[in-house]
Amino acid sequence: MSYDTDLKLFIDGSWRSGEGRGTHDVVNPVSGSGIAALPLATKADIDEALAAANRSWPEWRATDVEKRAAILHKTADLLKERADHIASILTQEQGKPVGEARLEVLGSASMFSWYAEEIKRDYGRTLVRPSGQRSIVIRQPVGPTATFTPWNFPIYLLAKKVAAALAAGCTVISRPPQETPGCTGELFRALADAGIPNGVAQLVHGEADLVSRTLIGSPVIRKVSFTGSVPVGKHLMKLAADDMKRITLELGGHAPVLIFDDCDLDKTLDMVVPQKFRNAGQVCVSPTRFYVQESIYDAFLKGFAERTAKVKVGDGLLPDTKMGPLANDRRPEAIAELVGDAEAHGARVLAGGHKGDSGFFFQPTLLGDVPSDARIMNEEPFGPVAVTARFSTFDEAIEQANRLPFGLAAFAFTENGRRANLLGDAIESGMVGINSFAISTADAPFGGVKDSGFGSEGGKEGLESYQVVKAIHQA
Repeated sequence: MSYDTDLKLFIDGSWRSGEGRGTHDVVNPVSGSGIAALPLATKADIDEALAAANRSWPEWRATDVEKRAAILHKTADLLKERADHIASILTQEQGKPVGEARLEVLGSASMFSWYAEEIKRDYGRTLVRPSGQRSIVIRQPVGPTATFTPWNFPIYLLAKKVAAALAAGCTVISRPPQETPGCTGELFRALADAGIPNGVAQLVHGEADLVSRTLIGSPVIRKVSFTGSVPVGKHLMKLAADDMKRITLELGGHAPVLIFDDCDLDKTLDMVVPQKFRNAGQVCVSPTRFYVQESIYDAFLKGFAERTAKVKVGDGLLPDTKMGPLANDRRPEAIAELVGDAEAHGARVLAGGHKGDSGFFFQPTLLGDVPSDARIMNEEPFGPVAVTARFSTFDEAIEQANRLPFGLAAFAFTENGRRANLLGDAIESGMVGINSFAISTADAPFGGVKDSGFGSEGGKEGLESYQVVKAIHQA
């Protein structure tokens, strides 16, 4: 398949490229070679986008919800119609198997469809007052919004923010990752073709510090939404604090997985191994720290290693590929360092453990008996590595699950109903999956606690994050 897309900025209803702008080389992670040149926004471009977002906001917030919903529904329809085309672009930019990429595009479409209908259910409430008096509580759009998203799920994470913000009546300026500009550009192409008014939704690629400081430092922007690393999230939070801007942060995690000895072991392994190596482990909720009850620990490792050895690694465009490369040239070396440190601390490499010979590949890897002081037990690897340790008691498992400063997602496998209830209560995490990995859906909130950030995307909570509350009292 060819890399068939036109990389441009989308500002105030027009597509921009060239004209003396700097460029960034987009690289295919399978080969490590360049496939396109991305135009980068100048300060003047960003200022123009801000002026357009500010100008178009009053009209967009006043637009009837049915009209807003129609545009969102049309965007969803276009994404579904173009899913194969967009998935091919995504795979060539990011590396994931094209089947996974297609599901990501369809999931993005579902976000637009769901918020198109959810905005119609944003009812507010009436308070009880004496006869002749009225007190009502309503929600209104917060205003122009800036969004920043990463490369691991480039179109889905962008859709989560943009769909909710537009549904709420906010205008949006988005800065997606430079590694994956083609697929995110196709999302904005769908919005444009669906009839989004000029200035309401805009796309600016550019140098991260310039874009973030200009957007967050502008009085036009009322809300910031960021998905990415903890250090960058804290940096943006400090910038937002200067003007008391609202901010939503989803900052990743280091998901624990508690495997109890009453689980259906084969069924559990058949679930956890594909999930661990989905998107080459480059998933903020990827199951990573496997704590396994000691009576089944050896059997778990044996079954995990056998399944890991069968994971087909290669070009994501090939039909039999189950795991593609990592997204950029920094990741294989970073993963290798973490694996080496774990070995130095006494961990056993039971599968994989090495970089590929070309491109940005790293083998699907399983580490056994990893001590808690190894770096990989404390730093999110964000790659295809499963780390394991044994536990004996419920309290010990909970202690290990909660010991890190992260709290985005956690998982547990048990057939004991009472234990499942206790796990849901005791684990410090924004999301808990018990015998399931289905935790990211359009109708459910997605967000973390502790260093994993705050605020939610998805569900009604995602819509509310782009709104302010107003109480109106009339006597």
